[in-house]
Amino acid sequence: MKKLSLYLLPAMLTLLLAAGCASGRRSSAGGEVTGVGGSAWAEPTPYGMVLVGRGSMEMGPQKADSLWNLEADTKGMSVDAFWMDETEVTNSKYKQFVFWVRDSIIRERLADPAYGGNEEFKIEEDKQGNPVTPHLNWNKPIPWRNPGEDEARAIESLYRTNPITGARELDPEQLNYRYEVFNHTEAAKRANRLDPRRRQYNTDLAAPTTNPMISKDTAFIDDNGEIRTETITRSLTGPYDFLNTYIVNVYPDTTVWVNDFENAYNEPYVRMYFSNGGYSEYPVVGVSWDQANAFCNWRTDFLRRSLGREGVYVEPYRLPTEAEWEYAARAGQNENMYPWEGDLTMSEDRGCFYANFKPNDGNYVKDGHIITSRVGTYSPNDFGLYDMAGNVSEWTSTAFIEGVTDVTSDLNPEYRYAAAKEDPYKLRRKIVRGGSWKDVAHNIRSDLRMWEYQNEQRSYIGFRCVRSQIGFARGQKLDGKNR
Repeated sequence: MKKLSLYLLPAMLTLLLAAGCASGRRSSAGGEVTGVGGSAWAEPTPYGMVLVGRGSMEMGPQKADSLWNLEADTKGMSVDAFWMDETEVTNSKYKQFVFWVRDSIIRERLADPAYGGNEEFKIEEDKQGNPVTPHLNWNKPIPWRNPGEDEARAIESLYRTNPITGARELDPEQLNYRYEVFNHTEAAKRANRLDPRRRQYNTDLAAPTTNPMISKDTAFIDDNGEIRTETITRSLTGPYDFLNTYIVNVYPDTTVWVNDFENAYNEPYVRMYFSNGGYSEYPVVGVSWDQANAFCNWRTDFLRRSLGREGVYVEPYRLPTEAEWEYAARAGQNENMYPWEGDLTMSEDRGCFYANFKPNDGNYVKDGHIITSRVGTYSPNDFGLYDMAGNVSEWTSTAFIEGVTDVTSDLNPEYRYAAAKEDPYKLRRKIVRGGSWKDVAHNIRSDLRMWEYQNEQRSYIGFRCVRSQIGFARGQKLDGKNR
């Protein structure tokens, strides 16, 4: 054995020398660890968004108000930096989403053998003829003007004839958007790790022998064309168990203008608010929490496709957490209850209103508007954000429960709950913020919490998107300090 070891020693020395040669030249720092170099990726500034820097504040009402049965209930919290839409999502922007869904369905049908089967609209092979994941070809234009017989059938299949007016119109019931979301939070939890030995680090305890139970959402279209959603609970088998599937009808409910107001003549808004170009720059309404999330997902995918390989570095668009929304609305200030300084809703010198709301009982027009106003009509807050009070209330990602503030962290606070089909209906409540055009001054305060069921669509609820900032470039300084 000793003789063998003597023969192995020169070989080991040779390997060590070779490894030393392969590692390159000696470090300029004299062999010290200096870190791996690399070029920083510059995050593109999102179109129409404002950067809200990281900060902290006292969240919630600072003072009690016996008139409104309001208790002083504050909580210190901190949020990281994020981008936020400077205005609410408009009819114009949401309509781009609707039209994208329309065009994707038409392309699918143009590639369907039942409608002629034009393979140019759907790519299933690469240039070498190798199979690839089937995807739509967006470079192939839809023949809107001079379609062939089969092409015309494919296009017209997404439209209907109004039985009363005889007008040709888009069929909203067919505009379904399917997407998938990986639940990184649940996947990261120690209790859900695939390796049982890594679920707990107490070496006095044996590794679990059974896999944990997980829940995932799935959706499908049944034989009658109806969207079916289910929550599946099963034993953990792999990472795909954290991939949730959703199918959402994206067309806004335009009838909210009638259903939200009993015995009111609001039919013109039903016909015109979303479809007429005169309302293009007004905030979209009649969208549920689910539809707002679908828009955020589509917006993310739309951007990433345009960025190519660099798109993987972009954080997804999403609804703001309640904490992010309040911090942004109050511009990080503790004392103000509105997005502006002071407790008044209009300027004392000129009598100009700061927001679109209901100034007096029965008087919607005193502020210059009767329903919603064009986004950006009023002055922005100190962060450069418009309409954080009034105009439309806004969905947040945060689920509502009694005492939600008590159960959240003070670091990027958030409470999420995906209500299963069998759960009580009250677990579908989500927090909305900011008040709307129909609310009195008290209800448009930035420090107040309200809620709505996630499947409800209202004429006074819209939304805006946020996107977490990736970080700061190397060497960037804030306030003279490296952060």
